[in-house]
Amino acid sequence: MALLSRVLVVNAGSTSLKLSLVGEDEQETALPSLDAAPADVAAVGHRVVHGGERFRDPVLLDREVEEQLAALVALAPLHNAPALEAIREARAALPDLPHVAVFDTAFHATIPPEAATYALPRRFRDQGIRRYGFHGLSVQWAAQRVAVARAVVCHLGGGCSVTAVRDGRSVDTTMGFTPLEGVPMATRSGSVDPGALLHLLRSGTTAEELDEALEHESGLLGLSGTSGDVRELAGSAEPGAQLALAVYCYRISQAVAAMAVALEGIDALVFTGGVGGHSARVRVAVCERLEFLGVELDPAANERARPDADVASPTSAARVVVVGAREDVVVARAVRALLESV
Repeated sequence: MALLSRVLVVNAGSTSLKLSLVGEDEQETALPSLDAAPADVAAVGHRVVHGGERFRDPVLLDREVEEQLAALVALAPLHNAPALEAIREARAALPDLPHVAVFDTAFHATIPPEAATYALPRRFRDQGIRRYGFHGLSVQWAAQRVAVARAVVCHLGGGCSVTAVRDGRSVDTTMGFTPLEGVPMATRSGSVDPGALLHLLRSGTTAEELDEALEHESGLLGLSGTSGDVRELAGSAEPGAQLALAVYCYRISQAVAAMAVALEGIDALVFTGGVGGHSARVRVAVCERLEFLGVELDPAANERARPDADVASPTSAARVVVVGAREDVVVARAVRALLESV
């Protein structure tokens, strides 16, 4: 099936719905609503965060697939629930077009067992408890833009993850069974001692209260007590704001160093996402702790950088690159590849 027109990409986040048209030239045009979709749209691509063990490749959507996706909502409720709702709305609005689901977890299907496996009893692992990884579409784009053998990609935005990419394939990442694991995020905790969480549950905190706190009240917001926005925290002299940024950047640096172990070195450090692409201060704070890996920023280039830009100093042993996230293009490519093979 040859696609000669544009692909409509539906990207349903935890708090927003983004619609864009992606042409064969891979230029994107934002749409205000599904009703605004032009007549020459050839297919619809849907970004879905969690594909579980069942979905590792793009898939044509039908009622059976929707039911299988509904069963995965509990794994990423902030993301899969709105994605499923957006799928239903888009299929109702554009019933004559093929609809394709593309999964954030799919890029991480190449993670080896030693990185994907939790040290848990088999009876739990047999229930699908493993590291899945997220932000795969963003990481895939960044890795393609910075084609080196060993890249560490920091996707820093409302959600944050750090991924090791060897020869274009994910080999480890900080997010795990859900998007809660890993480095601190805007309102999500990142990794916490499970013993501490068990203690809270045994002390009277309900599972619902704990879920709300970990998803919506933690991270930068929980540390600062005021905001989960890096820009606001960077402009504040309050001790809580400064602590939040210090913890955030420290944990990201730790994660990069861990990913360098997975790669046995690092050829490029890539920053993407809303924070990674626009916060020169965060990039400085992260890279300062990584000088032992040969990572050196050019201060002037970093300060004026706008995606896409190389901000490494001439003496840096690794490239440092700021890349704009273009998940919609990756989705559109996947849709075309699937439908052209039909």
